[in-house]
Amino acid sequence: MLVLTRKVNESVSIGDDIVIKVIGVEGAQVKLGIDAPRNIRVLRQEIYEKIRDENIRSSKGNAAAFAKAVELLKEREHTRKQRISRPAGSPSKRET
Repeated sequence: MLVLTRKVNESVSIGDDIVIKVIGVEGAQVKLGIDAPRNIRVLRQEIYEKIRDENIRSSKGNAAAFAKAVELLKEREHTRKQRISRPAGSPSKRET
């Protein structure tokens, strides 16, 4: 991790498109201004972590639902194939 010391109104550049400027310091808080292109997502770390955790949690739930849907589709396909493979007019298993 690069650690820098900056005073109020001093900046740090990241690449060609991102500038972080120290706007003010009040007690233990530092106010930063971030100038970045709109396609660069800038989030506070705690917000980023909440979004990441929610995405992980929802993808796990979706994986279970997806697996169940696949299982049901396989069962449906198996039943359909059984119906097709019986010649017309032949007795079903129940009738024999």
